[in-house]
Amino acid sequence: MIRLPVKKLKPGMIVAQSIYNKRGGSYLVKGNPLTPEYIARLSKMELPAVTVTSSDPRFQLPPPEDIVQERTRIHAIETVYNAFQTIEKDGSLDVAAIQSVTDNLVLDIIERRNNLVQLTDIRLHDTYTFAHSVNVAILSAMLGVLNGFNQKDLQLLTMGAMLHDMGKIDTPSEILNKPGRLTEMEFDTIKQHPANGALRIMELQDKLPWASTLASIAAEHHEHINGKGYPRGLKGGQINRFARLVAIADVYDALTSVRPYKKAYPPSVAHNIMVRLNRGQFDPNALETFFNNVALYPVGTVLKTVYGYAIVSDIEFGRTSTPTIVVFANLEGKLIKKPLTINLSNTEEKNDAIQLVILDNELRHFIHELNIDPSYYLLNQGK
Repeated sequence: MIRLPVKKLKPGMIVAQSIYNKRGGSYLVKGNPLTPEYIARLSKMELPAVTVTSSDPRFQLPPPEDIVQERTRIHAIETVYNAFQTIEKDGSLDVAAIQSVTDNLVLDIIERRNNLVQLTDIRLHDTYTFAHSVNVAILSAMLGVLNGFNQKDLQLLTMGAMLHDMGKIDTPSEILNKPGRLTEMEFDTIKQHPANGALRIMELQDKLPWASTLASIAAEHHEHINGKGYPRGLKGGQINRFARLVAIADVYDALTSVRPYKKAYPPSVAHNIMVRLNRGQFDPNALETFFNNVALYPVGTVLKTVYGYAIVSDIEFGRTSTPTIVVFANLEGKLIKKPLTINLSNTEEKNDAIQLVILDNELRHFIHELNIDPSYYLLNQGK
């Protein structure tokens, strides 16, 4: 896979990420080939770049399967958008609609649990909160399924995750979408959204089942296991058990999404930040479970390894840091005559085998030098 500026897109390239508008409708659905009309529309939207499965339109590689169906995700984003609009307007909430979406998400994840978490979607600045809320709900539900939660707990967790950022309704959009560093006063405003969200949920308690638990999820999803979070500085077991899972999903999705003030980090970088740089922030057992089910190097990722340059061809649950790769070039970047398929889990080097992920500008330059997109080797394994 490769992220290309819109001006470098060509008809026939397969889109690897969906692009949503704020009501949940898709500007473009992943897996579809680009047309001249799509490219012109993306250009008018001033979208900086789009991830495609290959820079060569001849290589029609499908994107990896998602853990929820596209129609389920789209309907969920639309429902969250409508929910936030009505809450902001008159304080009401269509509880039946939220419950229905919750049930659909949980059902999809149970049925598709054999799919790893792959690339996130693309969101425009004004659509971020709604699509983010749905993605956090999906990732949290996945964690709940993996932890053996019963049906009621899965519903609670998923619904709480969908509503976890409700307090951002009260946060000025100029602060939420500020491209530069926040001032101390602006960050203090941001830090009010967990408590504001909990308050709004409790105002709905007459119609909203389990409101107190849902409010706790909203209030505590920025608390840290080590007590250095906000707003109350809770520690370990003081933090709601559902909120501890939502916290992981929330940060992962934020890291891997484009925001006005940052680029989207690849999953492997998000893993490094959450496991190493932010040590002590998250429940360690839940964090390990999470990343055992996330494709740290999604299929189609180009890597520099101790064996040479390679493209990821497969990932296994619990072995996401050691994918199966196809080595197609030597350490000097010269194509080899016979590509070599290696399961890194079965090598002595294992976690030390991957040296670098080749991304964006560097990957485009590399493809130009090779005169072939490495995705070719996924279409022609064994040939």
